[in-house]
Amino acid sequence: MATQVLMPQLGESVTEGTISKWLVNVGDVVKKYDPLAEVTTDKVNAEVPSTVSGRVSQIVVAEGETVAVGTLILYIEEEGGASAPAPAAAPAPQAAPAPAATPAAAVPQAAAPSTPAPAAGDAPKQRYSPAVMRLAQEHNIDLSRVAGTGAEGRVTRKDVQAIIDAGGQAPAAAPAPVAEAPAPQAAPAAAQVTQTPTVTAAQVPTSTPAANVSYDIPVATGDQVIPVTPIRKTIANRMVQSKHEAPHAWTMVEVDVTNLVNYRSSVKDEFKKKEGVNLTFLPFFIKAVVESLKEFPMLNSQWAGDKIIVKKNINISIAVATDDALYVPVIKDADQKSVYGIAKSIEDLAARTRAGKLTMDDMTGGTFTVNNTGSFGSVMSTPIINAPQAAILSVESIVKRPVVINDMIAVRSMVNLCLSLDHRVLDGLVCGRFLQAVKQKLENIGPDTKLY
Repeated sequence: MATQVLMPQLGESVTEGTISKWLVNVGDVVKKYDPLAEVTTDKVNAEVPSTVSGRVSQIVVAEGETVAVGTLILYIEEEGGASAPAPAAAPAPQAAPAPAATPAAAVPQAAAPSTPAPAAGDAPKQRYSPAVMRLAQEHNIDLSRVAGTGAEGRVTRKDVQAIIDAGGQAPAAAPAPVAEAPAPQAAPAAAQVTQTPTVTAAQVPTSTPAANVSYDIPVATGDQVIPVTPIRKTIANRMVQSKHEAPHAWTMVEVDVTNLVNYRSSVKDEFKKKEGVNLTFLPFFIKAVVESLKEFPMLNSQWAGDKIIVKKNINISIAVATDDALYVPVIKDADQKSVYGIAKSIEDLAARTRAGKLTMDDMTGGTFTVNNTGSFGSVMSTPIINAPQAAILSVESIVKRPVVINDMIAVRSMVNLCLSLDHRVLDGLVCGRFLQAVKQKLENIGPDTKLY
């Protein structure tokens, strides 16, 4: 008996996935829960496990192909089942496409002016995934004119990409003058819908910068051309979206962390021996940040269009780089953890990131980002906000500098803290007070500071 393996839903808002790599071939014998394929979504990379034990009889979706959640991707002949070949590949059953999705988008030509517009109440409300909306926005594509091939007529990223590859969407036909060619039996409401279509989030603004537009750049002999991976495309799209939507402002304070440097030096060897975890500077900075977020909760909020949501939980996103991508896993409930607990969480998330073992839960729910740019020697940066968060803090490199203390010059260990903020949510006053609170907590670290 052939068992169908479908594209799983790897997260609440994930509607499609890309088969980045098949881990099995036709004829391979697999056990239940064995990984079958690596799937890339706009949220995270994950492996698709086998739901049964048996032999792979047919692979339906090719590597690099993007399909909707619930789409058939593979057949497995179960152990003890009949040896008949797997049925021919067919897409998962779909509901009939909505009437509004059938016109001109299927053919790259304008619809005839005499085609009557559907009544406003005839078409069901279409919902689009964030990836589809971003791609359509970047290429000025009206999603209401795209015929979806996904489940229940849903528009997938593949549908939008097909239009882009074909040279873009043809202009919509201008409605014919009522006196010359009135639409037969067309209600006034329908005519209004035709002339002034509903504006969706994917259409405004039409000048959104595109992160994945191809440029005509000459390639000389010896130049290396590196294809953009799905992960890199996702990073690019998110960064463009954040810079385009959020009005970034920036501020910085310098902090004297001489006492922190001395304290860490005195306890790090014993800590490593006792706990098996490296005690870096980052846990101390994150601890100071989460304590300050409790005092200034507006920094732990998100812009939601017509409202601002102040998050109760304090979940700190941290940036972890691999050879080919940047991941931002999340330390959940960081305000409830000690310095030791934060250090352990950082080491665990970093190890699982580099081993490709992050889960969807590891990558979601962040409310504020702390970026350790000082780890590679940076002394000043202007980080891009990790939307929909309202702010991101970069911890720069700790360097010894001459400073003036009581009218005398002293050599101290100094660090810059750089904060980028969404000016729709935050103003300079609250951000300045927040940074001063972080500064004060860091400068007060000493022998009495608790690690547990």
